[in-house]
Amino acid sequence: MGALRAWPFLAWAAVGAGACLTLLTVFTIGIFVLPLVIAATVTLLRWRGGRTVTAVGVISGLGLVPLYVAYLNRGGPGDVCSSAAAGQICTTEGSPWPWFAAGVALIIAGVAAFALLRSRISPRPGRPGRPRPQPGRN
Repeated sequence: MGALRAWPFLAWAAVGAGACLTLLTVFTIGIFVLPLVIAATVTLLRWRGGRTVTAVGVISGLGLVPLYVAYLNRGGPGDVCSSAAAGQICTTEGSPWPWFAAGVALIIAGVAAFALLRSRISPRPGRPGRPRPQPGRN
């Protein structure tokens, strides 16, 4: 993925991350994130360069929030205690592994889909491209 081609993929990944954040936090901050996600989606769809295979970056973006949730639960599962000025503070954390697995799987799926679609559309240097079907011919 070249530097010039990477930023639309990353822009779509940001849309995916925002959508995931909106869904997971719908009753708290999700309602405030939703307008930003909608605006970014409309902007990318209106821009001709955003309507390419880079849109599968949404899949990878969906994996960023679960990775963050896994990071927040990195001490779990169970009670995690820390010292504070007022004494000891304990919180119950879930297992980070399901979140981590989901995040990694989504990121890999998005990158793999992008690579697969890009290889089918643009041939590698020095190799002829796949012939495109002609209208009216089988």
